[in-house]
Amino acid sequence: MLSRIKVFTRGREVLEEITHRVNDVIRRSGVEDGVCYLYVPHTTAGIIINENADPSVARDILDRLEALVPNKGSYQHLEGNAPAHIKSTLTGLSLTVPIDEGRLALGQWQGVFLCEFDGPRDRTIVVQVLPARSGGTGEPPE
Repeated sequence: MLSRIKVFTRGREVLEEITHRVNDVIRRSGVEDGVCYLYVPHTTAGIIINENADPSVARDILDRLEALVPNKGSYQHLEGNAPAHIKSTLTGLSLTVPIDEGRLALGQWQGVFLCEFDGPRDRTIVVQVLPARSGGTGEPPE
């Protein structure tokens, strides 16, 4: 099942937690065991899994990315958002997460975050929910 999650990001550089929205897509799909593939079709945004219990972790991630790729730097890209393109490359545009008992199989403190590096903007996350192969024994074929 292919779905899309729409997110309006609230700032220039923010991490927006979308875990509950992804789990809603999985619930609606009816898939109990399988894989969830997430893809961000944007060149100035990314997607990560990280701690969702302490909001200062998100701030620390953004601060370290800013230290690595400062917004006020010397870049060739004329639109003025070259750092956003680089940060997107560093975080990545896709994730693959197992589904267990109808939910993302995340650790206790983990959440899925859309990474905005050139906002605020309307963003889309493409979600593909794939069921596990039924009838399998878990053993490799002979």
